[in-house]
Amino acid sequence: MKNKNNNKSGFTIIEVVLVLAIAGLIFLMVFIALPALQRSQRDTQRRDDMSRLSSQITQYQANNRGQTPKNDTTTYNATGTKYDRTTVAANCKSWCSFINNYMLAGGDTFDDPDGTAYTITDHGDITGNVAVTVTSMDHSIHIYHKAKCAGETVEPATGTRQLAIRYKLEGAGTYCESL
Repeated sequence: MKNKNNNKSGFTIIEVVLVLAIAGLIFLMVFIALPALQRSQRDTQRRDDMSRLSSQITQYQANNRGQTPKNDTTTYNATGTKYDRTTVAANCKSWCSFINNYMLAGGDTFDDPDGTAYTITDHGDITGNVAVTVTSMDHSIHIYHKAKCAGETVEPATGTRQLAIRYKLEGAGTYCESL
């Protein structure tokens, strides 16, 4: 008489379901973490852009007897072509000229990582003891004269060359850098 062994090797239904559940959890964690990682990378690029801007402002000051660009609000499209939000492009004033001659020199671009053009909003001199806050992400770089950063807010400072640069980040908070 022959001995029949019906020992078939394979996976049980419980093992298959367990493996699928674990794979599903891994995919879920990746899809939850991915947008946060992308926001973080864009915010890192924004911080780098603001540091580059402050470096170029310092260079502008060195070339212009300590003066800083002032008093026009300028926007740039994704290709770096200038246009002024408050006047026609032919009346490009100091910030417009600064962006074209310092930030876009050598074919560089100066746009938000999401592809939207940065806007420079010059708030002029800060007076009084009121801290300034920015509450929305409007792609506007806020420049304050005679000001310094105090955490995420801007406060008055003494000295004509003092500038504060602020930008609302996508993830959380605001980037603020004093010059």
